[in-house]
Amino acid sequence: MALCSKCMAFPFAAFAATFLASSLSAADVLPPLDAQRLARGIFQELIEINTTDSAGSTTQAAEAMARRLKAAGFASSDVQVLVPPAAPQRGNLVARFRGDGEAAPILLLAHLDVVEARAEDWSVAPFQLLERDGYFYGRGSSDDKSMASLWITTLIRLKQEGFRPKRDIIVALTAGEESGKDNGVEWLVANHRKLLDAGLCLNEGGDGQLKNGKRLLNGVQAAEKIYVSFAVEVHNRGGHSSQPRKDNAIVQLAQALLRISQFEFPVRLNPITREFFLRTADTVEGELAADMKALATQPSDPERDRRVAQAPYLNALMRTTCVPTQLQAGHAENALPQTARAVVNCRMLPDDESGTILEMLRRVINDPEVQVTAIEEAKPSPPSPLGAEIIGAVERVTDSMWPGVPTMPLMSTGATDAVFLRRAGIPTYGVSGIFSDVDDNREHGKDERVGVKEFYEGAEFLYRLVKLLAR
Repeated sequence: MALCSKCMAFPFAAFAATFLASSLSAADVLPPLDAQRLARGIFQELIEINTTDSAGSTTQAAEAMARRLKAAGFASSDVQVLVPPAAPQRGNLVARFRGDGEAAPILLLAHLDVVEARAEDWSVAPFQLLERDGYFYGRGSSDDKSMASLWITTLIRLKQEGFRPKRDIIVALTAGEESGKDNGVEWLVANHRKLLDAGLCLNEGGDGQLKNGKRLLNGVQAAEKIYVSFAVEVHNRGGHSSQPRKDNAIVQLAQALLRISQFEFPVRLNPITREFFLRTADTVEGELAADMKALATQPSDPERDRRVAQAPYLNALMRTTCVPTQLQAGHAENALPQTARAVVNCRMLPDDESGTILEMLRRVINDPEVQVTAIEEAKPSPPSPLGAEIIGAVERVTDSMWPGVPTMPLMSTGATDAVFLRRAGIPTYGVSGIFSDVDDNREHGKDERVGVKEFYEGAEFLYRLVKLLAR
């Protein structure tokens, strides 16, 4: 994910041991062997198609999945590879499993593109699926080709069974999530909206989490923060470094950034984060449990909020955050700088507006010589409602497979392609049923991997969830 949509692991060191109650000793629930073979074959095919922005092709991957669906009996008219005219390597797949039309369709979304992976940086070949020591290795194995392969597997399984859903099931495998360029979901919404119209969408962004071999929770992402960056700049006349002056652009910029770093935006919860803190309070002990429950139910208390916010993830759930991420300054080592510039990246709460944050940053800096401007337009994304249909279905399937593991509503501190669907009025939920170790997140990194058993369990979870929602 370009903006680290899954950067939302809990601060487990601060949590009590009771949070780790659900172990892997529960009976494993895996799909039938033929479904496992199908899922593995599709997964391998996707991993071994390079879909990076620099040298790859999501069109090739989309066409490969289209062939799979047609071979399984889907009509050619229901399987479309849609390619933006200006980006022939950024194709997207949209396929439809037709139902009885008794309810609005369900959309299953995953992205085909992956971040760059240099072979010299890996200890294994990044674009070959390798099964070793209980893991599948390969670029995109966890982000997001596992989910893409499991959506195709689910459609084929349902087709083979002769399943008759009450609603159409749509699968969209898209481009441009990682690079942000030629984004497939944005393009499809703008140019082929009717193909994506659905009553709800299932997407990445909410996974199962493991700690020391124990299942902690199964996440349902129903909201995400809004990504927006600001340029903070100082310009002055410069001069010779042998004659320093007080109006030094670098010093002025540093002072502005220090003020930003010392400022905290106000605490403000939304229905998703309020429910998260309420549910999480029941899984921990002591002061943290009391603080979380009070945070969700009582007026603001600065000291209590400070204690909860000690964990960076919890702090990010509680408020808008802004942080400097890039610096540029000066033009020669023996000259006073004429320009100093920083990028301040903000992750706004879903109901914040970039104009409001811009004015707040200007007030915090409190220096008319420091210019603050938005680098690009923010894309607001309203939270999806936590209705009984989706939460109840996830809880039911989770309980059937992993009794005692809580289903947890989440707000991503990063962003996913759900932003485009939520803006278009399609409620979107991140859920996969694929559990991963919170201390071993390799997305976007070296030797990306997903557990073999966890992959197959995710296949069964998503199959059951789609069937439950569609019947």
